[in-house]
Amino acid sequence: MQHDRTSEGRIDALLARMTVEEKLGQLQQLAWNGDTGPGGGQNHLAEAAARKGVLGSVLNLHGAAHTNALQRIAVEESRLGVPLLFGFDVVHGFWTTFPIPLAQAAAFDPSVAVRDAEVSAAEARSNGVHWTFSPMMDVTHEPRWGRIAESSGEDPYLTAVLAAAKVRGYQGEDLADPRRVAACAKHFAGYGAVEGGRDYNTVDLSEQRLRNLHLPPFRAAVDAGAASVMAAFTTVGGVPAHAHPHLLTDVLKGEWGFDGVVVSDWGGVHELTVHGLAEDAADAARIAFGAGLDMEMASTHLADHGRELLDRGEFGAARLDDAVRRVLRLKFRLGLFERPYADEAAALGGPTPESRAAARRAAARCMVLLKNDGPVLPLAATVRSLAVLGPFADSADLHGTWSGPGEARFPAVTVLDGIRAAAPDAEVRHAAGGAEAVAAARAADAVVLVVGEPTAVSGEASSRADIGLPPGQEELIHAVAATGTHFAVVLVSGRPLTVEGWIDAAPAVLAAWHPGIEAGYAIADVLFGSVNPGGKLPVTLPRSVGQLPLYYNHENTGRPADPDRPDAPFVSSYLDTAHGPRFPFGHGLSYTEFEIGEPRLAAGTASVAELRAGAHVEVTVDVRNTGPRTGDEVVQLYVHDRAASIVQPVRRLRGFRRVTLAPNESAEVRFRLGADDLGFWTHDPAGRHTVEPGAIDVYAGGSSAARAHRTLTLTR
Repeated sequence: MQHDRTSEGRIDALLARMTVEEKLGQLQQLAWNGDTGPGGGQNHLAEAAARKGVLGSVLNLHGAAHTNALQRIAVEESRLGVPLLFGFDVVHGFWTTFPIPLAQAAAFDPSVAVRDAEVSAAEARSNGVHWTFSPMMDVTHEPRWGRIAESSGEDPYLTAVLAAAKVRGYQGEDLADPRRVAACAKHFAGYGAVEGGRDYNTVDLSEQRLRNLHLPPFRAAVDAGAASVMAAFTTVGGVPAHAHPHLLTDVLKGEWGFDGVVVSDWGGVHELTVHGLAEDAADAARIAFGAGLDMEMASTHLADHGRELLDRGEFGAARLDDAVRRVLRLKFRLGLFERPYADEAAALGGPTPESRAAARRAAARCMVLLKNDGPVLPLAATVRSLAVLGPFADSADLHGTWSGPGEARFPAVTVLDGIRAAAPDAEVRHAAGGAEAVAAARAADAVVLVVGEPTAVSGEASSRADIGLPPGQEELIHAVAATGTHFAVVLVSGRPLTVEGWIDAAPAVLAAWHPGIEAGYAIADVLFGSVNPGGKLPVTLPRSVGQLPLYYNHENTGRPADPDRPDAPFVSSYLDTAHGPRFPFGHGLSYTEFEIGEPRLAAGTASVAELRAGAHVEVTVDVRNTGPRTGDEVVQLYVHDRAASIVQPVRRLRGFRRVTLAPNESAEVRFRLGADDLGFWTHDPAGRHTVEPGAIDVYAGGSSAARAHRTLTLTR
């Protein structure tokens, strides 16, 4: 990134005046009444350190009056008056909660991520927050992992597109804009590959798997201008990510030229001793700082031991100055030296009608219609009686994990309230479960049954060994099905759930995820058809937890299973369950029907040399709405390299476009495939991307199960 010469000169002047202790202080972030990890807040330490000028950042403090009070101490009472950087986890909303990131991925529409980030940034910055620890871009194949809720799912291409969009939404064109905040790409890297889906667990990845699956979203975020990157809690190949010079220095700062701040996760430096890498606190600081970490969150090992490490020659003055320069550079980009205080009169105190409307549109756009036999949906606006049943029918627990301070002050709209507003003339009965729910179902013309998992069982430190519905809910579905009344299941969750025990009994199922503050209204919009669902699954839905990890972009193996020959012996399959997922990546229905044609290639051959020089192959796909309603289809483009020096996945998503079509309307969707799309990264730790001659199958369709394809031949 090009640096502002004036700012760089001012940074040089500041560095020349700073003591070692003041420099080390800029690399310290303390928590204000923190509850994001072990231990309590560090309020007394933060105030004292700010006054001495030995504090760089504060975590978890918000509210313009509160941040200004602490900022005044740093700016007006410390020797050099360097302003503080206030950070906060603004993941999918501050006051106005949007759908969880996994749900946003289901929209297959980067504008959803942009709008969430824009609204969140404006609300947060007006309340004194400069820096958000988002977006999370950990690609994962593990729905047992609670943090899948914060991710964009299992695909690196989709995740990369959304990561770049979220960064642009947070940061805009100018970080000094009072409506913008600095983004943080997290968690670098491979955190989503934790063994068994258990949070903080071991990660072991080959170089090619790391580069082909886990690093592309981070590269996209860096290219989009992400101001910071956060290290992962986990080990990667036996080395904790907080102490991983290959990742933090060789790749991030070296190959990619990242000039922003590399920050630890909560207590991540301290945990190097728990991992068994560092002998003590000083050793942990030495290793992490030497690996490329710039700022320490919550633990204080670098501030406590940095001077002695420097005096012993464990790191040089140039390394210290580089880290401090990165922190000061971010503060200059945010305009904090010119405007250190938030405008208290302009602070936003809650959601606005406009932000609520944006959250409602986003939530409806993110929902996925998994099945719709009959069809049961959409419900008729003239329906006379409705039973709204289930444990989440009248629950406001719909914000989702990491929902910011807005969750406590502004309850989510319940599904019951949303349906009552959408059908004011209908008789609406409600029961959470049991005999009362069954009786209400029998007496109604139609039933909406709202089931799922609470917010508390997804997110950080919320891994589940069993990802089915909580006890009693599956039985309720079967009891309602036995009444014979038409019904639809609304599934609220922070992860993909196993549905095998009840999905065949439910004629219609709408995956609503955790939709945010306007949940009930958005769900009603889809149920009654004022919004035609167009979302697609950003993750594979397994038949059984025993299949995990299960993902669409897998390798073929030497003995692949054939779904058309379920009894074939000696193939890669299970004896006790059908092969493959219940619903594939990219699946999602609509209240209308679409026809997607075969992909058309502008040329059947392409030169590897020309592709490496920047050439592209044009691909065109026709899509037509063949049904009775206006609706959205997501045209998806996949590639498969038939034979390569490193075995390639059976499918790789390399393009998608969500289009809205009226009945009988057609559209021509164009894609471009270049070297990045047709090649892959090798095992070379120095980073080598290759494109090889051979046959590439190019698929187009409405999910990863698409069959229509053409073959592109790559020549030397």
